[in-house]
Amino acid sequence: MILSESPAVKVGLSIAVATGLYGLSFGALSVSAGLDLWQTMALSLLLFSGGSQFAFIGVIAGGGSGLSALSASALLGIRNGVYGMQLNLLLRPAGWRKLLAAQVTIDESVATATGQTDPAEQRRGFWAAGIGVFVLWNIFTGLGALLGAAIGDPAQWGLDGAAAAAFLGLLWPWIQAKEPAAIAVVCAVVTVLAVPFVPPGVPILIAAVVAAALGLSGLGPATEGLKPDVDPYPSVVDSEKPA
Repeated sequence: MILSESPAVKVGLSIAVATGLYGLSFGALSVSAGLDLWQTMALSLLLFSGGSQFAFIGVIAGGGSGLSALSASALLGIRNGVYGMQLNLLLRPAGWRKLLAAQVTIDESVATATGQTDPAEQRRGFWAAGIGVFVLWNIFTGLGALLGAAIGDPAQWGLDGAAAAAFLGLLWPWIQAKEPAAIAVVCAVVTVLAVPFVPPGVPILIAAVVAAALGLSGLGPATEGLKPDVDPYPSVVDSEKPA
């Protein structure tokens, strides 16, 4: 298949653009928090997890120590480890691809991959979103750090809204039953209520815990959920299909 005709690649690249642009905000805020250009770029190149990066500079900007900033960042990065376990079973990367996959396992690449039902499309979506976000996030992080105050208040650009809208666009078509719709509404309310009281990035963790608790409670019919279901354990035949 020509990659430009792949639905998963198209979705992945559109998500990459929406999320990558948000790197402008991180770059500008990082410099204003006291980090220099190279420290800012190191965070985006090596840490490469938006929520963890914003948590890190948020603690630094508030006068916290490096250890406190690292702890807050690591707390938010736990979710990427959970993603990795799922995607290792879903995509089965091998050799050097496993190391690369670990680096680009983020919210966007996971959402794009698990939003597909065909194993080949899952792989295409994961790599398109992961690599696309990595490249654009770092480019715009550098631009934001270099331009600094020249771009004004990053919040006025609405880039955070663009990233959230991209996630909503991925999620919305999959909610085809009452139970997941109700869980989504509850989690949205919980997130809004938590935002004023906890550090950036933590509301999504709270919402995830609430979603897990509601899901495990067994509310609704046993067959009700996100449709179509994605099998996290693809058969050997499927996993050997060429990408």
